[in-house]
Amino acid sequence: MEFVQKNIWLVMIAVASGALFIWPTIAKLFSRGREVGVAEAVQLINRKDAVMLDVREPGEFNSGHAPNAKNVPLGQLDKRLGEIEKFKGRPVVVTCQTGSRSHAATSALKKAGFGEVVVLSGGFGAWQQANLPVEK
Repeated sequence: MEFVQKNIWLVMIAVASGALFIWPTIAKLFSRGREVGVAEAVQLINRKDAVMLDVREPGEFNSGHAPNAKNVPLGQLDKRLGEIEKFKGRPVVVTCQTGSRSHAATSALKKAGFGEVVVLSGGFGAWQQANLPVEK
């Protein structure tokens, strides 16, 4: 106890760094979107005619994206929902670079009435690591 009292700042830093370390895990538990791996995403695309929605910025998208992916940046999603309304009856696989922006997009899509919306776990980076086709 004496150590804690004399080194309260070290203890606080250790607690804060531990909290930051486990935060991504906690955030995933409370996120609304279901995540799928690359293999399941490919199955959704091939078997259920799923649409891949890439919510990265145009520069990121133009440097490489999954074939036939639709690009609607997360910041413009609310304004451009009309462009993707026709896909409401199909599964939607949402992707970004790492998967973090996709969760926000998934929530917005579900509120807009899209039924089956999933997040590509690991984002476009996972797609590339799996050596799947990339268009530029």
